[in-house]
Parts: sequence; structure tokens; C-alpha cells
Amino acid sequence: MATSIGMMDGAYFVGRNEILAWINARLHLSLSRVEEAASGAVQCQMMDMAHSGVVPMHKVNFDAKTEYDMIQNYKVLQDVFNKLKITKHIEVNKLVKGRPLDNLEFLQWLKRYCDSINGGLMNENYDPVERRSKGGKERNPKASQKNSKSLQTNNSLSSSASSNGMIGTKQGKPGGGADASLELQRLKNEVTDLKLSVDSLEKERDFYFAKLRDIELLCQTPELDNFPMVVAVKKILYSADEKDSALAEAQQIVSQSIINHQQIGFE
Repeated sequence: MATSIGMMDGAYFVGRNEILAWINARLHLSLSRVEEAASGAVQCQMMDMAHSGVVPMHKVNFDAKTEYDMIQNYKVLQDVFNKLKITKHIEVNKLVKGRPLDNLEFLQWLKRYCDSINGGLMNENYDPVERRSKGGKERNPKASQKNSKSLQTNNSLSSSASSNGMIGTKQGKPGGGADASLELQRLKNEVTDLKLSVDSLEKERDFYFAKLRDIELLCQTPELDNFPMVVAVKKILYSADEKDSALAEAQQIVSQSIINHQQIGFE
């Protein structure tokens, strides 16, 4: 079961784009960054899709922006985990900070878990948009309208202040500020992608190093030390030559072993 998969499991090598495509296809969303799922609402709805009726969707706040609201979503998710006896620990304090790697790892685990339920098949009768309408956002429409009006008023005041500020200053290059903001956001996204790539490559390196170390320990077993296959593997493991000479020598050892075995069989 995916609840106990290790960090070197293949699930943690699923890329960011594949994770986002999976979420967007399943829940009819358009996320472009894994951090956008930091509120915990996406995770709650994925569990709602996997286990119909287990998640109290009316408690899930899809508009959570503050850490307090996000934590409430993760409390809902933790309650669901407890009901289903899922032992996965949720690093809430890290996830609500919106750090890309932490959120990516949790979503990678979630995808693996969901894929293990019913063979990863989607519930064709599940309507993600309709289920989201039952979320915490809809529980207090008056408050929502009030917040909306307040937001519009603040936006109007901000726009007015910006306009007045522009009148009293020398006009600069048209659209310069907007272009700079877009470029800054693009660079931030690029840095995030590079960090994720580096982290992924380091994990992949550690994964294969661990495998090679296991093979080395096996080859060092005294009972196997003189086996031709073990000798051949060691020849490759300990070769400092980057060319194919070690592989060729190893193949020759194995081939000679097969010939010798066949000759013994004919005798």
C-alpha cells in the first residue's frame, strides 16, 4: 500500500508536469505550479474522489489563503486519514509555507496512493466541479458577498491612488512596471523549476547509488566471491576506465564460464 512507500520509491520520481496534468485532468482545474495546491483543498478533493462520502466537503475551504485557513483544510485531511487508517504523516507546517519541493513530494505520494485505489481508475460518476460547490466557500454566502464588496472597494481606492500618483509624476515607459513584474515572475518560476530539477536529480543519483551499493555488498559475500558472474560484476563496479574495456572483459569472463560449464556437461 502506498501509505508506507519509501523515499527511494519510483513514485517520488514522477515529474512536476505529470503531477499537475493529473490533478488538472481529475479535478477540472488549471494549476500551473505545485505550490497552488498548498492550501490542502486539492488533496481533500482527491481523497473525496478516491473514497466517496468519506470527506466532509462542506468543511473544505477552496479559497484558503491564510495559513490558519489552510491548516483547517489539513485537519479535515488528517481526520480522513485517521478514518481510513492511513499512517502517512502530513508535514502541515512545511506544506502551508508553499515550498515547491515539500508540496511536490506530498502530491507524488498522493498520486501513488490514488493509483493504488481501484487500480487508479477514475470514478466516472464523480463531478469535481459540483463537489467543489459544496466546499466551505459556499457555507456563508453573505460573508462572501461582503468580502467581495470590500475587495472591490479596496481595489477602487488602490486604482484611484495609483492614478493620482501617476498624475503627479513624470510618465515613464508605457507598461514598464507590468513588463518588469511579468519578467520577475518568469524568473521566479524558472528558479523554482531549476530547484526541482536539481532535487530530482539528486534523488535519482542517491537511488541508483543505493542500488549499486547493495550489489557491491552482495558481491562481497565470501560464498559468492569466486563465482564468474560475481567476478564479472566486480570488474565493472571497480573499473576506473570510462571506456567499454571493463564491460568487454566482464562479458569475456561470463562467456568463458558458460563454455566451461557446457564442456563439463558433455564430459
